[in-house]
Amino acid sequence: MSMILSASVVRVRDGLPLSASTDYEQSTGMQECRKYFKMLSKKLSQLPDRCTLKTGQYNINFISSLGVSYMMLCTENYPNVLAFCFLDELQKEFITTYNMMKTNTAIRPYCFIEFDNFIQRTKQRYNNTRSLSTKMNLADMQTEIKLRPPYQISVSELGSANGFSHVPVGEYKGTGKISAAPHQRLEPVTLPGIVSFVLSLLCGALNLIRGFHAIESLLQSEGEDFSYVIAFFLGTAACLYQCYLFVYYTGWRNAKSFLTFGLICLCNMYLYELRNLWQLFFHVTVGALCTLQIRLRQPQGKAPDYNV
Repeated sequence: MSMILSASVVRVRDGLPLSASTDYEQSTGMQECRKYFKMLSKKLSQLPDRCTLKTGQYNINFISSLGVSYMMLCTENYPNVLAFCFLDELQKEFITTYNMMKTNTAIRPYCFIEFDNFIQRTKQRYNNTRSLSTKMNLADMQTEIKLRPPYQISVSELGSANGFSHVPVGEYKGTGKISAAPHQRLEPVTLPGIVSFVLSLLCGALNLIRGFHAIESLLQSEGEDFSYVIAFFLGTAACLYQCYLFVYYTGWRNAKSFLTFGLICLCNMYLYELRNLWQLFFHVTVGALCTLQIRLRQPQGKAPDYNV
């Protein structure tokens, strides 16, 4: 009998499980699939936003949107169009119920376990195809899947039980090549983001100019401290790297932005004798603003008109 067996909601950036259905079946195949669930959840940011993993008599399907992934386990003969309709319903309900701030700041696993009630109701409805509404947009979903079919993950692409050894960058039908995590697209730039980017560039330029002036002073007077030159150029590098982190997605992006902000603060503390309080306040404030904008600009989920 074709049916959905379980489903879960996982945060993309770190694989934290946010909610899941209660599983009662304890077969060997189900236990193996739970391992695949954990392995996949660790690499969601490196995979397309719609994928399928075939594991013998079971299939694992998932979609990702706005930093959250919706995963489900079903039997191998369960229709693809119904599987992704099911995931789409979970996605719409979860986005409506919980805002992004809650999902981004969640610390405990399964902190939205009450969402299991909706998962169970939806799972029961999709396991009884006769109760499904005939007005569902199955034709639209079939067209979407035909035009952009889910990326097929092979079991051989999975590494050891501890995680992936490597997910090769290959062709993804309908979207060209798969983008690895460092090239993942970010959300659209906001006005505060543009302001912080421009101000960070300005701070970098000011540090660079002062650095060259410090070199000139050093050449003209032996009493000058060369460490000031280093501090100015480190400040320039930190400001430019914050601009890079704002524009491009990299691994450990938030941690890098905080470390860069710390370097900006240290450089300005060292340059305390060469700058007045207003200049120090300006450089540190711009660094903090840019760090905040990096934190707020998350990896982009699906477009608003995306059907699955």
